[in-house]
Amino acid sequence: MAIITLTTDFGEKDHFTGATKGAIYSELSDVKIVDISHRVSPFNIPEAAYIIQNAYNSFPKGTIHIIGIDSELNPENKHIAIKLDDHYFICANNGIMSMICSEIAPQKIVEINIHDRIQSSFPVLDVFVKVACHIARGGTLDVIGKNITEIKPIKNIKPYVNDDKTQIVGSVIYIDNYGNVITNIKRSFFETIQKGRKFEISARNYTFKKVYEKYSDIVNFEIAEHKRQDEGRKLVVFNSGGFLEIAVYKSNNNTVGSASTLLGLRLMDAVSINFIASSVIPKGIEISKGVPNTTNY
Repeated sequence: MAIITLTTDFGEKDHFTGATKGAIYSELSDVKIVDISHRVSPFNIPEAAYIIQNAYNSFPKGTIHIIGIDSELNPENKHIAIKLDDHYFICANNGIMSMICSEIAPQKIVEINIHDRIQSSFPVLDVFVKVACHIARGGTLDVIGKNITEIKPIKNIKPYVNDDKTQIVGSVIYIDNYGNVITNIKRSFFETIQKGRKFEISARNYTFKKVYEKYSDIVNFEIAEHKRQDEGRKLVVFNSGGFLEIAVYKSNNNTVGSASTLLGLRLMDAVSINFIASSVIPKGIEISKGVPNTTNY
């Protein structure tokens, strides 16, 4: 049974998501449709790119991913289908795939050219569904598009590094449901630049000197639970996707707040890392475990 996923900024109020699913079932009754997210911020390309990059590889090879973000066809926003890592992605050529393609080379990219056969004012419903169902039936990309070799990049998706490699300047690309702030600085990139040096991570007026392996590493479990007061403490981790994340332990905007609200961080805000050349750590990145140092945030 073919699997088709949906990632859109349609939200849950309007008919768009339901209509798209209905069109898929009208083409293929024997198919599994999975919602990755329909709550991407409207037209937010980096946010959608982050979500799809971290979700797609949990699905079986051969899964078809429809991405409905900023998908209206125009001369600067063509439609593409990509085979990458034995998955298929159907979306607009607006940079949404550049985050994944920067790490994994596509096996094939085509610019979809079936629009002359379809009257469409709703491309996800009328075009993307047709392409997805064609692939689900075993059809090839050559039938629905012409080969291209490059896709449009997302602006500012890569962190900046100064000439003497003493500073990385990244930006906030996603704020999750807990208010945790995710940057475009990946652990592998950080460690390549770090080269054993100590560091300070700066966001607004806050400075962090450690990266924790997991959220609960900030807790001193030797202290009785009712005396800890750990909820609401700020920390930095590399999250499950490998991205540098500023978080608040057990964040809740109704009680202790979140990293986004407490630090005043929004999408595309800068987060910088300054490396201290005088100190060398033999084992690389300084990861804090056990009792936290409360002077570091």
